[in-house]
Amino acid sequence: MSEEYGQERDAAPSPGRLLAPAARPWAPGPRDALVTGMGFCLPGPGDEPVRTAEQVWATAAVGTSHVERDGFHHGTVRGAREAFGELLPDIPSRYLRSYADVHLYGLVSLVEACRDAGLDHAAGALRGADVLTARAGVDSNYDSYRAWHDADPATISPKDAKSLFVRLLVAGTSSDVGPVQAALLGSTGANYTVSCGCASSSVLLGIARTMIASGQSDLVVVTGVDRFDTERVLHGHRLREVVEREAVVVRHNDDPPAAPRHDRPMRPYDTAGDCMNYGDGSVTLILESRAHAAARGARSHGAVLGQATTRSGLNSAVAIDTGGTGLAEAARRALGDHTSLGRVPYVNGGGEGDALFTRIESNAVRSLWGDKSSQVMVSSQEACFGHSGAPLGNLGAALTLMMMREGEVCPTANCMVPSPVCSFDPVPGTKTRALEFDRALSFNYQVGGVNSALLLGGGDAR
Repeated sequence: MSEEYGQERDAAPSPGRLLAPAARPWAPGPRDALVTGMGFCLPGPGDEPVRTAEQVWATAAVGTSHVERDGFHHGTVRGAREAFGELLPDIPSRYLRSYADVHLYGLVSLVEACRDAGLDHAAGALRGADVLTARAGVDSNYDSYRAWHDADPATISPKDAKSLFVRLLVAGTSSDVGPVQAALLGSTGANYTVSCGCASSSVLLGIARTMIASGQSDLVVVTGVDRFDTERVLHGHRLREVVEREAVVVRHNDDPPAAPRHDRPMRPYDTAGDCMNYGDGSVTLILESRAHAAARGARSHGAVLGQATTRSGLNSAVAIDTGGTGLAEAARRALGDHTSLGRVPYVNGGGEGDALFTRIESNAVRSLWGDKSSQVMVSSQEACFGHSGAPLGNLGAALTLMMMREGEVCPTANCMVPSPVCSFDPVPGTKTRALEFDRALSFNYQVGGVNSALLLGGGDAR
């Protein structure tokens, strides 16, 4: 590596605070992709969703989990309809009847992101914006198709039949949330959906950065949103029990993959980690060119400096690259010639409680940092809100930018005793760790060998 991790800066460090190496000179450009707005609609501690960056930070900084209620571990968003009514009281009720929960989540996070960015959507401030959406789950689409399919033509009224058709048009495909968001904004820009599992919104952030850097766009709205039906989660659990009764275990490279569970918590990077819990919700980030943001006097949370997507070259569509080679390659490509690994002391990981994925990240980090890997902090906040699919890339990016701003790394939620598999420091416990840094990576990946790595910048990128 061209720079040693842990190199001291010229100025003396403050007591108890770790410092990343001194920054190389970097001249900000007018087409840098700045994150100027963050909005959320995630599981909260009671009957209201987590909606703002401040609320997300308050949760993640102490590793609080909003996944469990009455012994059932699923990150359920409660109060989304009420939040929607507060934020968008003028939306006609006839529209609302056709919206599934994912539409409510996506609209709530969108409006909160507009507020955070200081953009008045009602006044047409985002009319020229591109509106990009990430989706992974299909439960809400299935519900719309099932209601239409099961309707009895002999008994249904003309009004109800028409309502089913409208609902099918609005909510029957994976590109359901984006057009609804674009309609609210009156957008004339690009409007499409990307689906590549848990890496979906991370990939979209890379696309948005490219659009801004090329001059194609000055303002891009990126939303990751998903919902997983709890009854179907339970149904999957019952099917898994059928398999286990016959002692049949599907193995990937000699390790059985952990199944989603609802009866105990997910514990990323923990020695007791053996499952993951699903979660619902939405995260919206607003990206602007530096020139566009400066022209309206906007403040920035940081920047998306690079992104790369790879696949591990596996011969199965459901295989898992436990060696982490594809993930490490994605990280190298994201860094490019912008930043060396020596300037990256932190990674926001994709750990979800499955020992397999702990191994993937451990091998990737070891491949990247070598004998310095134990000094690299890698933490995951998935257990705060549940494994939500498409929103995960946006959430990891948002949290990482918050950490750079605060000079503190959030702990891995629900990690108390780190797994011996970890080649890195998983930041266990319930307290943040002090760290001054202005470059970080964020990892996302999915079964099948698809990997995404984001390079994020704070400090001079703000």
